Amino acid sequence: MRLSWKNKLIVALDVSDPRKALDIVDRLGDQAAVFKVGFELFVTAGPGIVEEIQKRGKRVFLDLKFHDIPNTVTRAAIAASRLGVYMFNVHTSGGLGMMKQCRDAVVELCIRENIQRPKIIGVTALTSLDSDILKNELDIHYSLKTHVKHLASLAFAAGLDGVVASPQEIGMIKRECGNDFLVVTPGIRPSWVPPDDQKRTATPRQALRDGADYIVMGRGILKQEEPEKALELISLEMLTA
Repeated sequence: MRLSWKNKLIVALDVSDPRKALDIVDRLGDQAAVFKVGFELFVTAGPGIVEEIQKRGKRVFLDLKFHDIPNTVTRAAIAASRLGVYMFNVHTSGGLGMMKQCRDAVVELCIRENIQRPKIIGVTALTSLDSDILKNELDIHYSLKTHVKHLASLAFAAGLDGVVASPQEIGMIKRECGNDFLVVTPGIRPSWVPPDDQKRTATPRQALRDGADYIVMGRGILKQEEPEKALELISLEMLTA
């Protein structure tokens, strides 16, 4: 099923004040359907912020990047599922066993309790990483693309719904894991916004043309004087992809 541009866009609520976050949700209104709750907002506002966003008829991508021993990640995944989130993520570097145990437990829970199963997405390599960091700091001596391809393949083998990856790896992941394997793409910047601390970026049009299923945008919208206008321009760019 092809998603509309509104359902392909995930607005990142990268703020610490829950009142500000909900104001953003209310201001964007019918222009956005999915919102990302990450570390900053979740730590300050707790699970209640997810519930408040959902009360407004919006879906939540819980971006907490679970990375721990399998049992700990599985318990966190079960809690996220009961919270009713649309999507959450785990770190693929936690290993095949961790991802598979997490996925199987969530499927079993959702069948047993008759709740909608969230999409489970594996984080590959953060968009702030480049080849120099991979080699000189993390001591991984093969290419960044090879590293991402390997981690995406692990997520696919574990039965996850897809991965988080930069725009530069979309096509490679689709070729390796198939078109039904979702790619959620951060590092999206309209042409008028600088890349900041993210090194592997693209415009919304480029990412969608390359096959991204979801694009994540925060600063490109929230830091504009008129976020509604920025989102309107971004939607036009997405429609021309």
